[in-house]
Amino acid sequence: MNLYEKYILPQAIHIVCGSKSSTRQRRRLIPKAEGRVLEVGIGSGFNLAFYDPARVKEVIGIDPSDELRRMAEEAAREAPFPVKLLDISGEEMPFEDGSFDTIVTTYTLCTIPDVDKALSEMRRLLKKGGRLLFSEHGSAPDKWVHRTQIYLNPVWKKFSGGCNLDRAIPEL
Repeated sequence: MNLYEKYILPQAIHIVCGSKSSTRQRRRLIPKAEGRVLEVGIGSGFNLAFYDPARVKEVIGIDPSDELRRMAEEAAREAPFPVKLLDISGEEMPFEDGSFDTIVTTYTLCTIPDVDKALSEMRRLLKKGGRLLFSEHGSAPDKWVHRTQIYLNPVWKKFSGGCNLDRAIPEL
């Protein structure tokens, strides 16, 4: 890991993920979570402030970034429900089948290397009748914008922690 990945990138991700539009989406989505929650890609813990403590029993947040998880620890200490932060990636999660009522992912699916495997894992982990709550970005429907995303993606990925601008989220 270089200095950029250790010190600059986590701060940049934290700033971008705290934008007004991202916060507005979080405010609408996250209170719908209930029961035992798995947050895939908890990052710096932005979502923790939006969970409804009357509906959530506990949140298990996973993220492979040590730096972002350290940032999430502060938000976790302030949460009115138990929060456990783990160094796990979305492709292989060591939990029992059907062990979560809700799985949350916000602005994360763009960075997971094997997103199909991660989504399969999420399906395995959800209880019958459980809910996947997500807010993501991906390939634009506008042809010109999509071409631009494809063109920029190789460079963008290197400087954004693996974020794919052109991932087809609705199809996934």
